[in-house]
Amino acid sequence: MTRLEPGDVGCWVLKSTRPPELIEPGWRVGEAHTTTRCVRRSYRLDLLRAGQPCLLWVSGRAAPGVHALGEVTGEAEERDGGPVVPVRLTRLPAPVARADLLADPAARDAEVLRMPAGSNPSWLSPEQYAAVLAHLPPHPRAALGPWPV
Repeated sequence: MTRLEPGDVGCWVLKSTRPPELIEPGWRVGEAHTTTRCVRRSYRLDLLRAGQPCLLWVSGRAAPGVHALGEVTGEAEERDGGPVVPVRLTRLPAPVARADLLADPAARDAEVLRMPAGSNPSWLSPEQYAAVLAHLPPHPRAALGPWPV
């Protein structure tokens, strides 16, 4: 695999096996939530910057796909359990389904789809991120604010 460069990354993908309501009880649709996500130590952490887009990818059998969109709010830092990255995520009204992205020619080669057991963080190219945004229902875009593509 080729080493990522800053221009390769359109959006960071932070994976979880737990849906938003289990990550943060009471997390409502359209609500922004500030948290940290565990990440694996790698050179990718040096590429993470505050303000970069990110998303929450829920893996598993029940509703796999994109469940929240947001941004990185700071640099990765060490905690007792390992490195974490601070993020602010807004829960989507409905997930962008894994199956929809697999069927989309612009997204089907995304790392998270090719290597679902890969480590955090994963990433999307600018084109793949635009494909995710294109799969959002029309109404949440206004509620969530502008997303760079």
